[in-house]
Amino acid sequence: MNLADQDKELSKIIDREELRQNETLNLVASENHVSRAVREATASSLTNKYAEGYPRKRYYGGTGLVDEVEQLAIDRAKKLFSAEHVNVQPYSGTNPNLAVYFSVMEPGETALAMNLQAGGHLSHGSPMSISGKVFRFAQYGVNLETELLDYDELEKIAKREKPKLIVAGASAYSRLIDYKVFREIADNVGALLLVDMAHIAGLVAAGVIPSPIPYAHFVTSSTHKTLRGPRGGLIICKEEFGETIDKMLFPGIQGGPLENIIAAKAVAFLEASKPEFKTYSLSVLDNAKTLAKELENEGFRLVSGGTDNHLLNIDFGEAGLTGKEAEKLLESVNIIVNREVVPRDKRKPYISSGVRLGTPTLTTRGFSTEETKLVAKLISAVLKNPADEKVQSEAKNSALSLAKKLPFSD
Repeated sequence: MNLADQDKELSKIIDREELRQNETLNLVASENHVSRAVREATASSLTNKYAEGYPRKRYYGGTGLVDEVEQLAIDRAKKLFSAEHVNVQPYSGTNPNLAVYFSVMEPGETALAMNLQAGGHLSHGSPMSISGKVFRFAQYGVNLETELLDYDELEKIAKREKPKLIVAGASAYSRLIDYKVFREIADNVGALLLVDMAHIAGLVAAGVIPSPIPYAHFVTSSTHKTLRGPRGGLIICKEEFGETIDKMLFPGIQGGPLENIIAAKAVAFLEASKPEFKTYSLSVLDNAKTLAKELENEGFRLVSGGTDNHLLNIDFGEAGLTGKEAEKLLESVNIIVNREVVPRDKRKPYISSGVRLGTPTLTTRGFSTEETKLVAKLISAVLKNPADEKVQSEAKNSALSLAKKLPFSD
């Protein structure tokens, strides 16, 4: 019995969500739209199989074929990222970070990571996260004048705090990171280096921005976002840490792997290895730079003055709109973004003084720089005229028209 017949109520909600996705312009930097092949793998019969353990070392019978699936995903990820050791079992992008923390640190020991206002992630030691509850996290930020990473200051903090682990990478930093310098600083203070590339993994896979893998002891990632795979995680590490990482993830942090999701990851790794994925990734970058330039031309202040990757952040300042207000305004006209804290932000994260925008999903739809310019104009009109119903109505009609012009294709 299919879903529509078995559960009409849920089926209708899913149908409405699919319609919402098709009729809105999604600029959430951490989201994307997967291929039909990825969706088919996600919904496959592999969801029925329990497979605690790893290929050729399971705690259940009947796992020969899921061993093949998981090994295929591992081999493809190794080739795609030129990696020594890969674990494809993480359920999310946070679990890989936890696996690394618990592998190399004892509770209460010190790590050093980027703070939230500079663009860091909750799993990088926020007191609201288990990472910050179990371990002691010192934090670095950005230069408040340039809003760029200050490597000299980072080194000073590292020498003072003497962390066992330094975490590079962010969820809302729009510039390239110098991983070579991070590794030099880590080596100078006797720390290991973890790079969280969750946001930029697809761009790294495509070779359109520098890779952290030659420099980091550990690289963690989610498999959606710019990589355009299913929602899940990935751990890459040097071979010497492989056994420890695997044991920490299972049975240390997780239970049985989601082999249907691992199969979908394998599909995404294959797709990311093809020449057209590099073309796509270059378009993501072009669209992000175009969006940034157009919004600056419209008078908006961008954190750090622009972008080198797939995302950018608008800072409305203390006297302007809150991020929450801007997010709701844009959603009312079928443009989806998310609120974001910015450097010097005095508002709480749930309110914030900025919004984060990204171009992966628009690019998946086939948006070029020309359509991206139109999106920037719509965003500007809506945010500059929050009480003008005519402007809002016209913007919504235009957003819907763009969405219908370039629908998602499988």
